[in-house]
Amino acid sequence: MDLFTWNEDKPLPEAAGEAELPKRSRLLLVDGMAILFRAYFATAYGGSVRRTSSGLPVNAVHGFVRYFMDAVRRFEPSHVAVCWDLGSSTFRTQEFTLYKANRPDAPDDLIPQFDLVKEVVASFGVPNIGAPGYEADDCIGTLARLHGQEHEVLVLTGDHDLLQLVDERVSVIIMKKGHGNYMVYTPESLMEERGLTPPQIIDVKGLMGDASDNYPGVKGIGEKTALKLVQEHGSIDGILANLGSLSGSVRSKIEADLDMLHLSRRLATIHCEAPVLLAMHECCWAVDRHAVERKFEELEFRSLMSLIG
Repeated sequence: MDLFTWNEDKPLPEAAGEAELPKRSRLLLVDGMAILFRAYFATAYGGSVRRTSSGLPVNAVHGFVRYFMDAVRRFEPSHVAVCWDLGSSTFRTQEFTLYKANRPDAPDDLIPQFDLVKEVVASFGVPNIGAPGYEADDCIGTLARLHGQEHEVLVLTGDHDLLQLVDERVSVIIMKKGHGNYMVYTPESLMEERGLTPPQIIDVKGLMGDASDNYPGVKGIGEKTALKLVQEHGSIDGILANLGSLSGSVRSKIEADLDMLHLSRRLATIHCEAPVLLAMHECCWAVDRHAVERKFEELEFRSLMSLIG
């Protein structure tokens, strides 16, 4: 497992033009909504929200930029794209109406920052990617599978569900507590830490459910039992093929909740065929610093100016 820290004062690397790409292209896919929410709550917990002189709330955008720029400096991608949710209605809510229904509405001060952060991302020359009916996770999974065949792909997120995307060409960077701290997951480090392969992340969630996303899994089976079952039998299919070898209590719980088990596994699975496309030439990291400076001036991000100089 790799734990990285980075000095925030180090300036951005020079932009790479099409003719100056490194020999090994590295695509950074950013989970925009996860990082925006993280930035909002990290800076609003005291009740004081950063605003422009006109009163526009910008704390989440400011924090997003700090996280974003830190990751670009640390991992030095040649290409970057940011993926977003486009509303709460998705194919998952159509299949299970209670999916994420327990989540509160976004804070009022955060709502105007949803569009604003995309403007900031665009000022960097970075594409904003999303698809109606799909989550950012699905867009990330689709693009990771598409480009991971020929390029190195890094996924930046705080969401452990995305660990199911890890493979030999796709690494998932989990943002840890404290600015500039990351855990980078490869198949080897995932197995070392959790004793699971990437597909088994899905099976564990199918069994235990996900309180945050509001699907229950198998009633009465928690994380410890789910991990043990998946590690012993390899997958949900392996567990179902060996029900007779399970304890009577566990077997009865699974048999009583088979439909929800299969539904929870589907809900936990990132859909890697979302209707999104991204050509590599469209997301080359080639910053027009003047465009970024103009946007920073508009938002009164004076403290961030030195990071793009």
